[in-house]
Amino acid sequence: MSEEATHSTFDEAALEEAYARALRHEKAGRSDDAAKAYRQCIEIDPEDHAGARLRLAALGHEETPPSAGDAYVATLFDQTADSFEDILVGQLGYGVPGLIAERIADVAPGPYTRMLDLGCGTGLAGRALRPRVDTIIGIDLSEGMVETCFDTGLYDHLYIGEAVGFLEDFEEDELFDLIVAADMLPYLGDLDPLLAGIARRSAPGGTLALSTETLPDPDFGTRDIVVGRDHRFHHREGYLRDRLDASGFEVLDLRDITVRQENGRPAPGHLVIARKR
Repeated sequence: MSEEATHSTFDEAALEEAYARALRHEKAGRSDDAAKAYRQCIEIDPEDHAGARLRLAALGHEETPPSAGDAYVATLFDQTADSFEDILVGQLGYGVPGLIAERIADVAPGPYTRMLDLGCGTGLAGRALRPRVDTIIGIDLSEGMVETCFDTGLYDHLYIGEAVGFLEDFEEDELFDLIVAADMLPYLGDLDPLLAGIARRSAPGGTLALSTETLPDPDFGTRDIVVGRDHRFHHREGYLRDRLDASGFEVLDLRDITVRQENGRPAPGHLVIARKR
């Protein structure tokens, strides 16, 4: 297990106060006041551990950012690592890794030599796919998640870091014949950098399995990517197909799924199995 970490300092008390004030304004419907307080959060903490940029985009006060931001994602999942599976699987009904395993068994059964699990979390995808794979490598921004994943003993190597940078800088030359990104794309807006990196690291004929979250088509308007009120990125199906094709992947299977329950309602998404041309 390897790690590359940076540490920044900011006034945590001031950030908490500004963030709480922003939430109060947002819940009261005072959008402009909320936006002002969220911008103050970013002034206090430019790395944006609180995810204020996402909330500004969801309110319509800023353009859609390219991603949720490394600091926010790492903080979010470090805080929930110990209870992650109990909440996500037990309470919210998340089952995407199992769905990926089922679809791979039907359309691209392998077996596989090398799997890369992007955003590996606590290792749910590794658990679902271990019988089909010789070697599994995982990468996640959250140190807490990687520590929990390490304890499963399912992964041969684990790294702490951001996925796009990892794909660019990974020192091994051997390509992967299976790359998985389960529930990672909701934290990315523009998918081109990620898909370009995946294409570079995929063996010819290699399999890519990923999940996204989406919205009813009218909610997108003229946009392909929307930050929802859940503060995650939602991608239009047409955009997803277009970017996969442009990155050199043939879609073998793309279907609507329920990712999990969100506030008592099904959270819609897409499950994709694709092949590197």
